[in-house]
Amino acid sequence: MKLLAGNSNRTLAKAIAEYLDMPLTRAQVRRFADNEVFVTIDENVRGEDVFVIQSTSYPANDNLMELLICIDALSRASARRITAVMPYFGYARQDRKTGGRTPISAKLVANLVTRAGAHRVLTMDLHAGQIQGFFDIPTDNLVATPVLALDIRDHYRDCSDLMIVSPDVGGVVRARSLAKRLNADLAIVDKRRSGPGESEVMNIIGDVSGRRCILFDDIVDSGGTLCNAAAALIENGATEVSAYITHGVLSGAAVDRVNASVLTELVVTDSIEAADNVLQSPKIRVVGSAPLIGEAIRRIANEESVSKLFD
Repeated sequence: MKLLAGNSNRTLAKAIAEYLDMPLTRAQVRRFADNEVFVTIDENVRGEDVFVIQSTSYPANDNLMELLICIDALSRASARRITAVMPYFGYARQDRKTGGRTPISAKLVANLVTRAGAHRVLTMDLHAGQIQGFFDIPTDNLVATPVLALDIRDHYRDCSDLMIVSPDVGGVVRARSLAKRLNADLAIVDKRRSGPGESEVMNIIGDVSGRRCILFDDIVDSGGTLCNAAAALIENGATEVSAYITHGVLSGAAVDRVNASVLTELVVTDSIEAADNVLQSPKIRVVGSAPLIGEAIRRIANEESVSKLFD
């Protein structure tokens, strides 16, 4: 088995390599003067089971091209099996036609990864589970719920007054899974989306009065929806509101928005490498996902069950 890392999240790749007690494969992933991506594998990978670790986060197109070219280089170097490890799968929110003459970009990206030569995909908390069906190769979708549930237990010794809140109806299944693990109650934010990254809270389904609320979702991008939901919960009597999100995209002024919000804390995983302003924020904390992803890689390499990680 070998691990190859692109440039999108070197910190996570090194943490995964440390968990598996093995070095990253020597390689050069660089740019020509015109910004074309060029990859050289600096050690023999013939007949090897290679895992390429690359989130397709910002800049999404550059990181996606790095992944595709890494896969092509490994395929032409006669690697036995290539697994694309994508802790964050970009374009996942474009999983259906939202209007006339619009693309399904998640399916296009799935086709690109497959045609580049990947034999398997390992990702985490896809925005929509059915995206697994966009790939014509085996796809493992890890869930970060166990990692985040453990962190909640460490920071909330008394969970009796906790309430897990889904920020929209679409995330109810995900939030219910966490609530079940913590033996906590569930509430739902009923919102109306007026445009991309814009939403208006209409109702809170559930009694949050006097409760410590935890908003639970897969992606925080601009932060507008999250901060609006937190404000609505406080207005409805919640004593405090925190948020646990798998993928901290945090684009634009999202960090400033979170810092100025009523949120007590925003916790994200390291599926996307944190920018300096995220690391310096007093309200944002990053938890590691390397043990989860590393163990999944080990199980795939050894042909063991991955689903048992979540029993």
